[in-house]
Amino acid sequence: MKKLITSESVTEGHPDKVCDQISDAILDECLKQDKNARVACETVTTTGLVLVVGEISTTAYAPIEKIVRETIREIGYDDPSLGFDHSNVAVLTSLIEQSADIAQGVDASQDYQTSHEDYDKIGAGDQGMVFGYADNESDEYLPLSVVYAQKLSQRLSQVRRDGTLSYLRPDGKTQVTVEYDDDKLVRIDSIVISAQHSPDVSLDKIREDIIKEVIDYVIDESLMDENTKIYVNPTGKFVIGGPKGDSGLTGRKIIVDTYGGYSKSGGGAFSGKDPTKVDRSAAYMARYAAKNMVAAGLADRMEIGLSYAIGVARPLSIYVDSFGTGKYDDEKLLDIVKENFDFRPQAIIDKLDLQRPIFKKTAAFGHFGRSDSLFSWETLDKVEDLKKY
Repeated sequence: MKKLITSESVTEGHPDKVCDQISDAILDECLKQDKNARVACETVTTTGLVLVVGEISTTAYAPIEKIVRETIREIGYDDPSLGFDHSNVAVLTSLIEQSADIAQGVDASQDYQTSHEDYDKIGAGDQGMVFGYADNESDEYLPLSVVYAQKLSQRLSQVRRDGTLSYLRPDGKTQVTVEYDDDKLVRIDSIVISAQHSPDVSLDKIREDIIKEVIDYVIDESLMDENTKIYVNPTGKFVIGGPKGDSGLTGRKIIVDTYGGYSKSGGGAFSGKDPTKVDRSAAYMARYAAKNMVAAGLADRMEIGLSYAIGVARPLSIYVDSFGTGKYDDEKLLDIVKENFDFRPQAIIDKLDLQRPIFKKTAAFGHFGRSDSLFSWETLDKVEDLKKY
């Protein structure tokens, strides 16, 4: 049976991603000075305005306005002609301390199981469910449409920054649709790229350059054919972009951040949250477990789901779905996961070394499938242990 599946990505200048990066830049500054900082920071942006809100409890001093302006400048909004720039934007803040009711559950919770390990004393920072996913379709252990959408947006950013396409501006979106036949990837059906640009360049020039410098640079030509559709700025122009063209909000790109629609989403966003928030840290751990299980050959595809109660360390539920590709049934695979991975919040924080200022880098181009060593949840250090099964 043939089917089409689509994934998208956005560049760092997309208004929602501007907000994600600001929130994570604030988190990083807090963790740099205080590894136990509790941060739940959200950002809103629109024309000429950035609003930072949330709850932060820390001994660190984070100069919010300076962080906001520097992040905007680094993204590339450094010219007033763009309609949004680091020098002229108004920065408003409304931050309070973390609720004592929430803090007590994380600081010293009473686990409702018979265990006296220290990890059982640190409860989850909130209730909720998270999912981790991996497959063996690519070297990144992600579906190829996700990989290509991310790489296209990264390349779009690169050719803007290095001057190859100097007329490009920070905002941009990519989208890749792949065709499967009986779950085997056979071709790329369509590619969509929308790239913000200066007003003095023609659509024909943009299309020619984007195909040559971005699409041809990234996409394996063997997956494209005469029927592959390519759309570049399909509305005709994209001059007004970023927060000038659309408002932005932290946490509004959860599918872009994760698995491009191939896996479930727990609904909790990542950016601006310290690792006691399991909707971030446990999602990373679920990805780590799924990726190592697939890399060890125990399944071709795997989704791992977890659920938590606030103040309780151990997950309320853990499930495994191998989509019929497992070397064992899912019940046996679940046993293997439980034997090899500890999903208690403090165990996750320690295993993945999450009390570091590493999160701003995650806030653009996806949280998974990245090769940077900061992305500890992408390491394959459990594969040999798992191969014994």
